Amino acid sequence: MKKISLYILVALLVYSCGSNDQGELVGVRSKSTWHTKKPLGMVLIPGGSFTMGKEDEDVAASLNTPTRTVTVRPYYMDETEITNAEYKEFVYWVRDSIVRTQLALLSELMSEDANKVLENYQFKNVDTTKMTPYQKYMMNNYGSLGDVNSPLQGRALNWDEDLIWDPNDFPDEYYSEVMDTMYVPIEDSFDGKRILDTKKLKYKYSWLDRSSAARKKGARKDFIKQEIVEIYPDTTVWVKDFNYSYNDPMHQDYFYHQAYNEYPVVGVTWSQAKAFCSWRTKKKNDFLHSRKNPSSVPAFRLATEAEWEYAARGGLEYSTYPWGGPYTTTDRGCFLANFKPSRGNYAVDGALYTVEAKSYNPNDYGLYNMAGNVSEWTNTAYSEASYYISSTMNPNVEMPKNHRKIIRGGSWKDVAYFLQVSTRDYEYADSARSYIGFRTVQDFLGTNINGE
Repeated sequence: MKKISLYILVALLVYSCGSNDQGELVGVRSKSTWHTKKPLGMVLIPGGSFTMGKEDEDVAASLNTPTRTVTVRPYYMDETEITNAEYKEFVYWVRDSIVRTQLALLSELMSEDANKVLENYQFKNVDTTKMTPYQKYMMNNYGSLGDVNSPLQGRALNWDEDLIWDPNDFPDEYYSEVMDTMYVPIEDSFDGKRILDTKKLKYKYSWLDRSSAARKKGARKDFIKQEIVEIYPDTTVWVKDFNYSYNDPMHQDYFYHQAYNEYPVVGVTWSQAKAFCSWRTKKKNDFLHSRKNPSSVPAFRLATEAEWEYAARGGLEYSTYPWGGPYTTTDRGCFLANFKPSRGNYAVDGALYTVEAKSYNPNDYGLYNMAGNVSEWTNTAYSEASYYISSTMNPNVEMPKNHRKIIRGGSWKDVAYFLQVSTRDYEYADSARSYIGFRTVQDFLGTNINGE
């Protein structure tokens, strides 16, 4: 007991002698200076108060958008809708991860003599000589470095070796066997072509339902949700959305061909948009951790309905459209957005379908196509009573069992009414449409209303 007391006394003396706070309460200070970093392709929305809802006539007589003053915190938002090229990166990462995992697992089952080719795709084992004591403890007790549900068990996929996609160049039968599982069955092929089975492309992730955990009693594990999502966009929407209409070229080429790389991705459900947000967060955090940076970025997510409308207004009060005026054309007759004008003359605004994500003039926050082009998923569930029951500070009505999700901004096939910044619309979460896309937001760390 005396020895323990002596240790405590020594610790107190060391702390007192080593600090220069002169015994005053100064708080915990970080050793390094922290500065926020704007994510690539995003703009800072400073946050503040605005009048949300219909200030003029409610043409649809829906009575679900009464005006009220709402305040939102600062956040970053993508300056454009997520493009085909950006979403393809997600698709390719999922595809390659599945293939590399299967190659590595098959390699483990094979003998050394038969494993000459696949050994290049084996898992990267953790270097035990460089393990920290904590890592050794985790591996010995959990067989993992953190994710006990991971089939990799502390190992990493080998991304150094390129994958071979041309069947004529497959190195051996074992490699061919793995690749064969990624394509549609031979009886579903024609013209001698095997195409990728997009239903195999599934992304698995976990998330903590913090809102429910904060309001209900229970173990933390009870609020951890697991999602498995088929992430390939539904390209058939170009056909299914329009009866008796020839849209096969869009069906075949819109997501596939590089000519449409900078166009907004469509045919994604609300769940797929959420999965993309999870992957984008993982991508950034994995990079930081690879650089021995222990910090993590705030999660990318879909905007709430209030955040979306605040950003669309661009700091302008009582504006009808993101550009401020009550008209959809300039004084010279040039259209300000991509929609369905002039009694259905789709092409008169410069585009028959969608346009490139960075088209027309941005609003005063630097955001493109907050009106028209494609409608955008938000994180908010649709309820006629939302504006009456939700808070006026960072309002959001989630309602997990409500599958109607708010979409905003109107699209290339909508009339001008749906382009108005205060117009509400919804679609079912499991629906994919040729006129619905999304953009992401990220919380700004801090509360300074000017974002400084």
